[in-house]
Amino acid sequence: MNDGKQLDRRSFLGLITWFIGGSIGAGYSIPAIAYIVGPAARKEEDQAWLRLGAASKVELGTPTLFKIKVERQTGWITNEKELSVYVLTENGRDFVAMSNICTHLGCRVRWIASQDQFFCPCHNAAFSKNGEVIDGPPPRPLNQYQVKEEDGQLFVLGG
Repeated sequence: MNDGKQLDRRSFLGLITWFIGGSIGAGYSIPAIAYIVGPAARKEEDQAWLRLGAASKVELGTPTLFKIKVERQTGWITNEKELSVYVLTENGRDFVAMSNICTHLGCRVRWIASQDQFFCPCHNAAFSKNGEVIDGPPPRPLNQYQVKEEDGQLFVLGG
């Protein structure tokens, strides 16, 4: 009557032990793998429009500094950084937004109204009010952001 295909008690208990152990292992490893791989598999978020402030704050012909706090999430870590942007308008309708970071070594530039130019203290670099290099070692003009005005508020793309 025993055709050799029946499980004896020892084989059955071994099979059940492997099944329970495998279930417990899968229960822990699937969430662990999702935790490790999840940030890399997540689609990169599109850049968002960041609100700077009121467009009326910008004086005609004078770059105006706006500072905003931006939260960035890299994987599981959230960082908060301050973004500083100079905004210039000559007619009150068309705006240019420029970074306040020098393109040479990443120092912060500041607007010197008496000289009508931006000054970088790292290597005495100078930029025009449009961000073009006037003097010094910077390889290119100040970086610019896309800017828009909606309902009297200024927004820049990205950050």
